Amino acid sequence: MKRPQKNQNTALPALARALAPLQQTLAGLQPRERRAVTLALWVVGLGLLWWIAIAPAWSTLSQAPARQARLDAQLSQMRGMAASAQALRGTNAQPPSRDTVLRALDQATGELGASGQISVLGERATLTLNNATPEALAQWLQQVRINARLVPVEAKLNRPASGAPAWSGTLMVSGPGLSGGASR
Repeated sequence: MKRPQKNQNTALPALARALAPLQQTLAGLQPRERRAVTLALWVVGLGLLWWIAIAPAWSTLSQAPARQARLDAQLSQMRGMAASAQALRGTNAQPPSRDTVLRALDQATGELGASGQISVLGERATLTLNNATPEALAQWLQQVRINARLVPVEAKLNRPASGAPAWSGTLMVSGPGLSGGASR
């Protein structure tokens, strides 16, 4: 059984009808004017082709290496965090003792120098910061999270009005290792 075929030439007469006025106008022009109009139409057509099809693709292609590097860095960071989480899961499920947590807090806070002071009350530890650099605070948070298994529960941090890269304020951490025991 034969399928009825669509006439593929139906679009051509419609296009010819649409272009008929343009062809009549071009036919009425002098050869020199006809070449100039044809050249102008080609320039406009090529400009539209560049603007709509080629330039966006070119832009995407030129930005691809930088975007790929940025995504690779993010992937590497995420893999590092996943490995850290896996390592924490792999350690015994028993939380560290209060003494271990206090030693880890003291060690991490000691690396802050004069810009940080820790106080522990019950199940929470409060870090008081005075112009601590963001890098030092990030390092402190990482050490406390890994070594003492404490996480931030409240933060009241301010940057100086000068806009210097430093933090002042308080950061409260808590975790299972601080339960029980006396305050200090």
